[in-house]
Amino acid sequence: MEEPLTQDELAELEAQIGVGLPEEYRAFLLYVGAGGAGPAHGLFPVRRVQGRWRWEGDGADLADLLRLAEPFPDQGPSPKLLADLLAQRAEEEDFDDIEDFDDAIEAWDERWEAVMFASERTVGAIAISHLGCAQRVADCQWPTPRHDLVRQSGGRCRSHPAPRR
Repeated sequence: MEEPLTQDELAELEAQIGVGLPEEYRAFLLYVGAGGAGPAHGLFPVRRVQGRWRWEGDGADLADLLRLAEPFPDQGPSPKLLADLLAQRAEEEDFDDIEDFDDAIEAWDERWEAVMFASERTVGAIAISHLGCAQRVADCQWPTPRHDLVRQSGGRCRSHPAPRR
């Protein structure tokens, strides 16, 4: 568990990121700790590194701290784009050689991640935790078949299954 932030540290953090944090999270940072506690793998710690504040953890870098003041997008990728990408996903039974399948699924993953991890998807948000195995704490944001905020293709949101891997 990280030590709590001081009032001055929290004020410096909020000044640096250009937004005020939600009151409940501010209280957590001030009175409980600056990270480490929580469900699953705990909350990512927020630390000052080389004079700049940042969240540290697997996936914390998915958010652009310089764009936190911008509104969070009210829509995700186009449903047609997602459907087209899912239709192009390689299936192991379609390949005689496992290495060919591995190459095909790796190429598909790169295209999928370019859409799912695009920086414009996390504008106005901070990733503060994950559940393990790349399942970030973010839930259903958009009404599309694959609409969780930030995750790798092996994760899942509460409402929709991930594609087979």
